[in-house]
Amino acid sequence: MIHTEVRPTEPIQTNGAKTASPDQPTAVIVRRRTVDTILVAAGVVVSAVLIAAGVLLTWGSNFAEDYVGRELSSQNISFPDAATLQDQGRTDLVKYAGEQVNTGTEAEAYASFINGHLAGIANGATYADMGTPVRVAEDAVTAAQEAGKDQATVAGLQAKADALNGQRDSLFKGETLRGLLLSTFAWSTIGRIAGIAAIVAFVAVGVMLALVMAGLVHRSRTATA
Repeated sequence: MIHTEVRPTEPIQTNGAKTASPDQPTAVIVRRRTVDTILVAAGVVVSAVLIAAGVLLTWGSNFAEDYVGRELSSQNISFPDAATLQDQGRTDLVKYAGEQVNTGTEAEAYASFINGHLAGIANGATYADMGTPVRVAEDAVTAAQEAGKDQATVAGLQAKADALNGQRDSLFKGETLRGLLLSTFAWSTIGRIAGIAAIVAFVAVGVMLALVMAGLVHRSRTATA
């Protein structure tokens, strides 16, 4: 055990008897065995928390991986063959040629493939960007009809409006699918991070339990001594 010794001050005499000074420090004694007990108990609690965290993180990682794979497989999305990808200038995706999309990494790659097509639909415009041109084209058709323009003029304006609407619809579908694939990739990434965190937690549990065992051994030796 650990002793802290303090030299006492001169006692005060009262009616011939000596009493301790009110300011006299007292000795503080901390038993080593008590310290070991506290540290061991703390180690056990921390180990239990780490085990619970590791189990939950493992469950989350497995759930994310299984869910992502199951949902992607049900969509039956596959990459084009290598020749098609090379013709479109997507040599970066040739390694996925002909494969079905069923992992988060493949989902991100296919989202990139879709984005390349979207960029060529309306000169890089997005679904939101196409809102104003479509409204202008439709207003032009309405104005031509109200003004009594000839059928050929109205038909030409209508064809332009229909083309813009078609581009906007294609952008909407492509952007929606791309967003869903990227969300899937994000959840897959979170699952991988959870798996790594679970491994770290279990390693920490091993270290903590080793320290707890060392503390128990030291406590036993201290008690024997």
